[in-house]
Amino acid sequence: MESFSAALVIAVVLAIFAILVVVKTAVVVPQQNAYVVERLGRFYGVLDAGFHILLPFIDAIRYRHTLKEQALDIPEQVCITKDNVQVAVDGILYLKVLDPQRASYGIADYYYAISQLAQTALRSEIGKIDLDRTFEERSHINGMVITELDKATGPWGVKVLRYEIKNITPPRDVLAAMEKQMRAEREKRAVILASEGERDAAINSAEGKKQQVIKASEASRQQQINEAEGQAQAILAISSATADGLRKVAEAISAQGGIEAVQLRVAEQYVEQFGNLAKVNNTVILPATLSDVGSMIAAAMNVLRTAAPQAEPVRNTIAAPPRGAAPPLPPRPPPPGRPVP
Repeated sequence: MESFSAALVIAVVLAIFAILVVVKTAVVVPQQNAYVVERLGRFYGVLDAGFHILLPFIDAIRYRHTLKEQALDIPEQVCITKDNVQVAVDGILYLKVLDPQRASYGIADYYYAISQLAQTALRSEIGKIDLDRTFEERSHINGMVITELDKATGPWGVKVLRYEIKNITPPRDVLAAMEKQMRAEREKRAVILASEGERDAAINSAEGKKQQVIKASEASRQQQINEAEGQAQAILAISSATADGLRKVAEAISAQGGIEAVQLRVAEQYVEQFGNLAKVNNTVILPATLSDVGSMIAAAMNVLRTAAPQAEPVRNTIAAPPRGAAPPLPPRPPPPGRPVP
């Protein structure tokens, strides 16, 4: 019975030992991971993703690395700008392990080293620019920090992919001054825009008045031209009508019976105007021969005959007889019994 119990204990111990050996020798590496193996304390190799068997008590896994891209938070720190203003800056860094052997034996803790190096590089870049430019030069600062980190992380087997500044926090008094400056700048732009608007409005109004005056002057000039042309045409029409009337009167006088018609017309006008003398004024001065109508007609005809020779050239010029026409008849002598001038 005692021998059976001892054999059972030995069997259990051997089973446990076998399980430990299997656990130590059979290794499954997950995807995007790498295990660094040492044999008897020295680097032996890197195990990629998959199933691997190690020598028990000889091979050992010393380091386990992930090959995924990792994000490292850079803690907030106080930086001094070129114009001696203290600002609090923090950021985030993205890195990836490219060589597990160098990441294991090149540096003790690459997370801590990269974090400290990123902070020092950031302080150096912030100190090169003024406070006003720190907000607009973020991309430049990020690029310079990555350049400085790449120079140091190459031997460590780690690649820094990106660096981004998260927050830039100036002191409260600087923030208040910046807000006042921004408010003043906005008010300045508003005043400038308002003045430019008023200037443009004044220019447009003056231009409109100018065009209005020009159009009014052009309209007045055209009106005067039209009125002058109308008056000129009216004068021409009146003069033409007067000339035609005079020409016809001259032709009628020179025709047969014209002199008698003129004498009759003069007598009618004389009698008509003589009848109106008492209607105009109470006091009338009359000539001594007023009742002698014949003498008055003779005097009027004498004036007509005196002016006829002087107007003959003009009458001949105005109404010259056509070529080959018969000459006009001589004036008819007055009837007997009337004085001849």
